[in-house]
Amino acid sequence: MTDGYLEGGMPTPITRKGYEALKAELDRLHKVERPRVIEAIAEARAHGDLSENAEYDAAKERQGFIEARLAELKGKLADARIIDIAGRTSETVVFGATVVLIEQEAQEKKQYTLVGQDEADLKFSRISVQSPVGRALIGKRVGDLVEVKTPAKLVEYEVVEIRFEEL
Repeated sequence: MTDGYLEGGMPTPITRKGYEALKAELDRLHKVERPRVIEAIAEARAHGDLSENAEYDAAKERQGFIEARLAELKGKLADARIIDIAGRTSETVVFGATVVLIEQEAQEKKQYTLVGQDEADLKFSRISVQSPVGRALIGKRVGDLVEVKTPAKLVEYEVVEIRFEEL
């Protein structure tokens, strides 16, 4: 079972900060990286025989990567639906919530913030709402037990706090 609004062509949830980061990358690729690679291709062409020109091949490959990433970013930004979490409150876990959990077996405290797929970064305890843990947490309340099937085992968490904070 999937969340209908997260699939093909439908709006993809993202925080304002995540949206701005994607826009900044698009801008940098368009205004800095693309002109730089076009210049590198022109310079490599000036060296003559393109069949054995490693600089030309590398620049063309980089250009292909940049163009693909530009198209990907434009698509993501077009599908993005900014969810403003500033000042938000909720009794249940929703997109943008920071959730404090107690892993039942080890009695370890964990904290995750549910964000969009492009914003997920485990180093900062940000997980995608589409991840197994994220999907399991959606709709839960303080005091609820949540079971998450991992490749190794079934992990059980208790939700102990739900809050919203600026990322």
